[in-house]
Amino acid sequence: MIAQQAYHNHVEQLFDRACRLHAAMSEARLIYRVVGGLAVYLQISERYPGRARMTEDVDVAVRRTDLKRIAQAAERHGFKYRHVAGVDMLVDVDRPRAANAVHLIFIGEKVRPEYLEAVPEFSAPKITPDGLLVASVADLVKMKLTSFRQKDKTHIKDLDSVRLITREVEQSLPQELRGRLAEVRASR
Repeated sequence: MIAQQAYHNHVEQLFDRACRLHAAMSEARLIYRVVGGLAVYLQISERYPGRARMTEDVDVAVRRTDLKRIAQAAERHGFKYRHVAGVDMLVDVDRPRAANAVHLIFIGEKVRPEYLEAVPEFSAPKITPDGLLVASVADLVKMKLTSFRQKDKTHIKDLDSVRLITREVEQSLPQELRGRLAEVRASR
């Protein structure tokens, strides 16, 4: 019972942060996409709610040129911009910890120098019932195969297990990322 309540609280807080961010970005007319584990969760849960894995935080892709406006808009919704240990984030002022932050990554830039690809330009988003703008499956797959950490491989397996990685998504990938997708599929 305690674990169930803790999980429920985490989910509620995660979605609260995502919805407050959406409100801030919408009011300021700024472009963003939810990416990372929350985006994978939202893409999968629409099709198979019981198969989606929850994530720890909220990651969004934005334009670096909008950073000042993002910080200003987010402040009106209970966030404070911070740059800590090379990471840009919007910290929840009520729970000022990196684990409770919205992590920002930048379109057209590599998240880490060793990554193969930069964060892609946005294609059309999936829009949740709450209005959140979620990265498309094609964009998520490209980002997950680019970073290629263990959790990214797990997200790829999850997306593939519910048939969200279609032939069209696969064919849109650069050759090196297609090779990584084949590697993940072979490791099942």
